[in-house]
Amino acid sequence: MAEERREEYYTWSPKTTLGKKVVAGEITSMEQIYEKNMAILEPQIVDKLVPNLQENVLKIRTVQRTTDSGRKGSFAVTVAVGNKDGYIGVGTGKGSEVRPTIERAIRNAKKNLIHVRRGCGSWECRCDNPHTVPFRVSGRSSSVKVELRPAPRGTGIIAGDAAKKVLELAGVKDVWSRTVGKTSTTLNFALATMEALKKTRRTKLRKDVGIL
Repeated sequence: MAEERREEYYTWSPKTTLGKKVVAGEITSMEQIYEKNMAILEPQIVDKLVPNLQENVLKIRTVQRTTDSGRKGSFAVTVAVGNKDGYIGVGTGKGSEVRPTIERAIRNAKKNLIHVRRGCGSWECRCDNPHTVPFRVSGRSSSVKVELRPAPRGTGIIAGDAAKKVLELAGVKDVWSRTVGKTSTTLNFALATMEALKKTRRTKLRKDVGIL
């Protein structure tokens, strides 16, 4: 069954208008999708437009529920995907087998793919290379709040494990972070980081200061 699902995934026949436009060559970049505010409902769209994505499993946990026939276990997986050059997505999946569940989470992460604007927002650096966030941003998911602040080159990613993996896949090399809440909840920690990164695109910036 898993092999059949994989075969169906790779022999893609688009069902959405966006997917058909991508196959027809009418849309050739993710930026066009973002400009038109279109929802990505098929992960193959991302495979075609951003083919060099890397995957990182942030957490796998077991979930048990009680039914009439006894206890049944399943898996809940959180995955991040990115190309280390501005694109990042986080997704989750649930299922009874680990590998298919990871694949489901990867597909969902691709549907949530965003573009992150990077720059050199640190007054201590001013190198004009896009190695950190361009300005201070923050994001929240449930009880977790994440604040990201520009850092000079060579600082590295000063953040918790889940946030660090998300930032690395997004292509952020140097950043300071501050977190509040239950950061041991990997999904909320990753989503709060994603919310902060989304805000890097909400302010228009000059194109002559090393911003990507």
